[in-house]
Amino acid sequence: MTTWDLGLGGAVVLVTGGARGVGAGISAAFAEVGARVVVCGRSEPDSLSGAEFLPCDVREPEQVERLVDRITERYGRLDVVVNNAGGAPFAEAARASARFHEKVVALNLLAPLTVARCANTVMQQQDSGGVIVNVGSVSGGRASPGTASYGAAKAGLVNLTASLAVEWAPKVRVVAIAAGMVRTEQAHLHYGDEAGIAAAGRTVPLGRLAEPAEIGACAVFLASPKAAYVSGTTLTVHGGGEVPAFLAASNAQHEERA
Repeated sequence: MTTWDLGLGGAVVLVTGGARGVGAGISAAFAEVGARVVVCGRSEPDSLSGAEFLPCDVREPEQVERLVDRITERYGRLDVVVNNAGGAPFAEAARASARFHEKVVALNLLAPLTVARCANTVMQQQDSGGVIVNVGSVSGGRASPGTASYGAAKAGLVNLTASLAVEWAPKVRVVAIAAGMVRTEQAHLHYGDEAGIAAAGRTVPLGRLAEPAEIGACAVFLASPKAAYVSGTTLTVHGGGEVPAFLAASNAQHEERA
């Protein structure tokens, strides 16, 4: 069997929020193809395999600058950044405080911009340039009740991706992933118990939630030289989206199709 070399062996990759959930799947995917992976977060994880951890609150520009400096001092370069850190708890827009909404936007939109700007400074000086992958959400392209500011921030991330791709070309490619529902260790907070997770999966045409490794595989491809002409765009990874609600609500008779 022929092995497809993605050309990322030895590449230095930073994954923000890369120790848990989707981030862990992304970190593992890059490690599997031979990249040198650095993950960052506010607190050190209990266990970490195939990556180095450096502390950083990506909402704080000074900490981000120090993080990028430490990586370049240690490895001499920075080839790929995956802006994965993000998220938001359920909160109705009218009941949540202004400060709550500010923090959500800061984490999901302003922090990726801060990380990208610091990374771009390094990548522009490298002969090979670099790649920035922003991890977004399908919430940025549809209504996001209960997480309105999160959805709005992720929508902004799509535009940010396109804008930075134009400003920083040709040295730096900027791409995004709009992820659908993913089964992580915190899936129960969004979908409930196993029955709830299974029910949520049935709303997806492929019949299940994504695994973190599947998001990771897409990030690896987008960051690789195999995607050298891909920039300024968002790859939607959602298993086909959501089965239209009207199909279940309708009482019309539909003939079986062979």
